[in-house]
Amino acid sequence: MFSGIPVELAAMLAAREERAARQAAWLEKYAVPLLSFTLNIPGPVKTSPDLRRAFDAGLLALEDALGAAGLSPTARTEIHAPTGDEGLLAIDGDAEAIKEIATRIEEEHPLGRLFDMDVLSADGTKLSRSVPRRCLLCTEQAQNCARSRRHSIAELTAEIERLLATYL
Repeated sequence: MFSGIPVELAAMLAAREERAARQAAWLEKYAVPLLSFTLNIPGPVKTSPDLRRAFDAGLLALEDALGAAGLSPTARTEIHAPTGDEGLLAIDGDAEAIKEIATRIEEEHPLGRLFDMDVLSADGTKLSRSVPRRCLLCTEQAQNCARSRRHSIAELTAEIERLLATYL
């Protein structure tokens, strides 16, 4: 299990509400697509020193890929709280192209399965992935495994710790 501060469901729900409000404010202020970056971490501990390093690696990969595509954030912020690490970027570019970059990182980066990179178009529409996410532990769709609770938190956490140890 990760060393960190366990958070209650109420705190996670409040963080999600705050993220949605921040996104709405940024969409109004910047009127460009947004990329919201968090980590997919099951269980009560949402951040730790190793998870923060994974987040930083994802943010670096994202900024490198955006730069290679000639895109740079108009605005950028990071939040580091017990409820998890979050990044928000306003990017003046094509939302579909930004989603393609984000999906490629999620699929190809060694820690990409932990990354959750949501792209919202300038009108606030969340773009969907063209390919469903694969489960961390098996070949099924991640949503199906999560919904059915096919794998325990302990199994998922052990795999995340293995990924982190291999990468870091």
